[in-house]
Amino acid sequence: MSETTESTATERYLERNRRFIPGGLFSMNRRTDPMIVFERAQGAYMWDVEGRRYLDYHAAFAPYFLGHADPDVDGAVISALQRQASLFGAGTTPWEGELAELLVQSVPTLDVVQVTNTGSEATAYAIRLARAVTGRDGILLMQGGYNGWEDDVAFNLMDPADTLKPRDDGPGLSLRPITNGIPEAIRRNVYVVQFNDLDAVETVLKTGRIAALMLEPVLQNIGVVKPLPGYLEGLRRLCDTYGTLLVFDEVKTGFRNGLGGYQAICGIRPDLSTFGKAVANGYPLGVIGGRAEYMRYFDHPDAKEKVLIAGTYNGHPVPVFAAIATLKKLRDRHDEIYGHVDDLGRMMEEGLRAIFAKADYPFTIVRQSSAFVVYFMDHAPVDWLDLIRSNDMERDKRYRAALIERGIFHFPTPSKQGSISFAHSRDDVATTLDVTERLLGGVL
Repeated sequence: MSETTESTATERYLERNRRFIPGGLFSMNRRTDPMIVFERAQGAYMWDVEGRRYLDYHAAFAPYFLGHADPDVDGAVISALQRQASLFGAGTTPWEGELAELLVQSVPTLDVVQVTNTGSEATAYAIRLARAVTGRDGILLMQGGYNGWEDDVAFNLMDPADTLKPRDDGPGLSLRPITNGIPEAIRRNVYVVQFNDLDAVETVLKTGRIAALMLEPVLQNIGVVKPLPGYLEGLRRLCDTYGTLLVFDEVKTGFRNGLGGYQAICGIRPDLSTFGKAVANGYPLGVIGGRAEYMRYFDHPDAKEKVLIAGTYNGHPVPVFAAIATLKKLRDRHDEIYGHVDDLGRMMEEGLRAIFAKADYPFTIVRQSSAFVVYFMDHAPVDWLDLIRSNDMERDKRYRAALIERGIFHFPTPSKQGSISFAHSRDDVATTLDVTERLLGGVL
């Protein structure tokens, strides 16, 4: 196919989209450079409208732990449609309880659960619930973490280093909203500190204003930033001391790190947890769960204490069937799936480390199970400020662009994680390493 034909085909779709959609796409965090128009995916691969194939390590921001179009998950969805499992809009279904039981069996810290449509909805409900339980309004977040798009958490993502200054009206960092349109009243109740800084957390919690401390237990919005030894234990202790609910946002880490989530690995029990993405292998479904004493507020006997959870599409049979099939597959083939993915992750980590050891610039490979990232700095970052000051963002950008040109798709924004799925093979990883090695001495 000629370059002219390729350009015309892609531009035709982009031009039409821009006519009818502000920005040209339905989720602005998917706007990339280059803009690619994808039309199908299978296993570990995606194809664009020009017919180009990409080995996918983005996984749509990580939902596809089993791979695109997994036959067991898609088969369950087809079954839901064939048996006319419609959206009934009243009462319950046989499948809501089955999914809830599977979730509680999978994650030991979940006493009971509720299901939403997205991870963002789940984190929004966690904040509402924490406020009702504690009678407080404040929320404490981590710089560089991503907990959804709602107003209460839309702050302080990948900000320039020179903007990360102390807050004028209280402890923590100055707020950097990621969107316009957030009321000032909400800003007064949001606090942000750097990840891995227990002293900063305690300074904020001492105010007595914080209902929930919400964080990804491993920061995976900015690659893979791991908690330092004792950090998560310290958060649990501080939340207990100051009466704040500890909320683990495992929308990204959940089910990728293990069937019990990252919390099962680190051995810390949060008060509430949120899940999404991998729980239904790409179908839209979020989860909020945790201690029964807090979750009961969703059905509190005192109407004045009750917390509303509602949604026309909550528990829609299609994503519910997908989630049931995903969890059953992860449970029934646990050792095979997690063993395979961890083996590939180790192969990728060791191979990248050997390749970049030949380079004349600093690098660090960080991996947590199936999630991995190459940082162009001489140590693993401990927080966003460390990362933004140390990582060679321009080299990172060139690295990702060069891989995409050669059919290896990572999200083309520096410091974003790569995600390996059960559908990847050792040959896929070997191909990735071969392409990466050929980049040395050239664009890198």
